[in-house]
Amino acid sequence: MKRNTVYYVTIILLPLFLFSCKNKDAFTVSGTISNPGSLKKITLIAETANGITVVDSTNLSDQGKFAFKRNAPYPNLYRLRVGGSIFDFIAKNGDEIEFNTNLTDKTRSYTITGSDESEKIKDFNKLSNQYGDINTKISDEYMNKAQSIRRGKDSIKKSDSLVNVYLPILKKNFNDYSLAVLKFMNDNVNSLASFYAASSLDSVKYESQLVAYADTIKDKFKDNPAVQQFVQGKMAIKPLTVGHKAPDFTTGGIDGKPVKLSDYKGKYVLLDFWASWCGPCRQENPNVVKQYAIYKQLGLNILGISLDVDKGAWEQAVDHDKLTWAHASDLKNWEGPTEKLYHIVSIPSNFIINPEGVIVAKNVTGTDLEEFLKKTFSKPQ
Repeated sequence: MKRNTVYYVTIILLPLFLFSCKNKDAFTVSGTISNPGSLKKITLIAETANGITVVDSTNLSDQGKFAFKRNAPYPNLYRLRVGGSIFDFIAKNGDEIEFNTNLTDKTRSYTITGSDESEKIKDFNKLSNQYGDINTKISDEYMNKAQSIRRGKDSIKKSDSLVNVYLPILKKNFNDYSLAVLKFMNDNVNSLASFYAASSLDSVKYESQLVAYADTIKDKFKDNPAVQQFVQGKMAIKPLTVGHKAPDFTTGGIDGKPVKLSDYKGKYVLLDFWASWCGPCRQENPNVVKQYAIYKQLGLNILGISLDVDKGAWEQAVDHDKLTWAHASDLKNWEGPTEKLYHIVSIPSNFIINPEGVIVAKNVTGTDLEEFLKKTFSKPQ
């Protein structure tokens, strides 16, 4: 009787035992590629803190089947390159992932099982493709109309008008996409998929949101180097985001006298990082000149901080572009103490600081600068 009990217990527990015997030192991803055509090889790619790296490749069987086995030191994003298509998935050791797709399916649909995280990244890619398809449709429509215009009279004038029509539409689609990404990030903050979604945002325009996100995930995914590199970078610039006090500094004025940010205490000041050799900076200068002419009487001050090392070139650019506000520079390119203090990694970069010394806007140019100043100085000061 006792032997029979042992026998029945063994029969019941054996499937559970077998199910638990996954390889905890590796993950597997296998599957079938239907209608592969001339495709012979599948490539496995890993996302790392330094970029993407090909980690393995394998041949398809005659039945279109493939399999990879790989050690994953930490949960990470991987990609399968299948012909001209890329399919994302997230894997960790112990995962047994099954992937299937049909190469004749133009929608690039696929199924993936064995990884909940991979389902999340699939959801994000679906969202990304939705807005990408809209963007492609708008771009194609614009190109078709632009080609027709080039064959007619007044082509330049009509082309400019066409740009004015389609550029706002493209911008709206991009903004709608970005808002959808932010929602996905917040809805899936405990998933590694949210981090990869975050990397698709404009890091300048959505800096505040990305810093807040980094703050939220700083204690998650601690073994993933890419996540930790992201978190460290955002935490470094957190004191320089909107709502924080602008750090004071002293540097050399264009006239040789010292200039301090604290000289502008109690005033609005636009801190403008630029250089004579920076094309985008020089293109933006006429807009800044225009806005300064409108708002200087209402209390706007500008302090230009140049990344030049050649003082002569700097002075010539100031004169040529008619930049009539105050100017200063460390004359040390990116290595100046002021540039390092403000974590300047690209120019043009700017900070708008209110009379209390708080950063109220950052990296606003073009029409965004115009709109911000209009709202700010239309309020009672």
